[in-house]
Amino acid sequence: MLGIGLGWALAVPKWPGRTLLDLAVTLPLVFPPIALGFFLLLVLGRRSPIGQWLDQTFGISFIFTFEGVLLASVVAGLPLVVKPIEAAIAGVSRRLGEASRTLGRSEWDTLVRVILPNVRGAIVAGLVLGTARSLGEVGITLMLGGNIVGRTNTVSLEIYNAVFNGEYLRGVVLSVLLGFASIAVFVVMRRATTARSGHGPAFA
Repeated sequence: MLGIGLGWALAVPKWPGRTLLDLAVTLPLVFPPIALGFFLLLVLGRRSPIGQWLDQTFGISFIFTFEGVLLASVVAGLPLVVKPIEAAIAGVSRRLGEASRTLGRSEWDTLVRVILPNVRGAIVAGLVLGTARSLGEVGITLMLGGNIVGRTNTVSLEIYNAVFNGEYLRGVVLSVLLGFASIAVFVVMRRATTARSGHGPAFA
C-alpha cells in the first residue's frame, strides 16, 4: 500500500516537495546500506528526540527489535516497489486517466477502477523485487536490528554468522536456500510480466 501511494504521488508531475520525496525514496538504491543504517540508528535511537517521542507516545522502538528489522526491510525494498509502479501509473494516467476524468469520474474512482487494474503487473513485479531485496539486506538490518540471535537475525545475517564462526557447511546450506528463494522470486516476476503483456488495458 505504501508503494502504491508513493508511486501514485510521484507519477503526478511538478508539485511542491516531489523532488524531495523522490530523493528520499531513491536514496536506498544509491547510498551505502551500512551508512544509511547508521543514519537511521542516530535518528531513531532511544536517546534521539524522535526515538524518545516514538517510545513515549506509541511505545515503539526501532533499535534492536523486530520493528527495526521490519523497517530495514521496508527501507531497502521500497524503491524497487515504487519505481515500477510510478512508471506504470505515469503511462496509464496520461491515456486512460485523462479519459476517465473527462467522463466525470473522481480521482479516487479513477485510481481504483481504472489506474490500478492496468498496472497490476507492475505492482506484482515491484512487490516481488522489493521482497527479494529485503531478503538479502544486511547493512541496514545489522545497524537497526543488531543481529541478535533468535530475535533480530535474518537469513542473510545467519550466513554472515556462519562464515564468521567457521561453520562453512551451514553457510553453504543457508546460501543455497536463499538462492532457491531468489529463483522463485525470478519465476514469479517472469510470470507476472508475461501476464501483464498478454492482457490489454482494462477500463472498468
